[in-house]
Amino acid sequence: MERRASTWEYREVSFPRGTSREAARQALTGAAETQHWELDRLTLFRDGRRTVRLRRRVYRALRTA
Repeated sequence: MERRASTWEYREVSFPRGTSREAARQALTGAAETQHWELDRLTLFRDGRRTVRLRRRVYRALRTA
């Protein structure tokens, strides 16, 4: 059986500075539960903006016959 390196798909989400922590959490939780995204990187800026990078694994079907 051949082993392949993981392939990831990335998505960047930005939240403006007025967004509460709870609102950001709810948005990210919804993406995680329904679309299988997971947190890769969170950047919090001094002015309150948040940039979040999400990732999910890309599964490719291998031909067996």
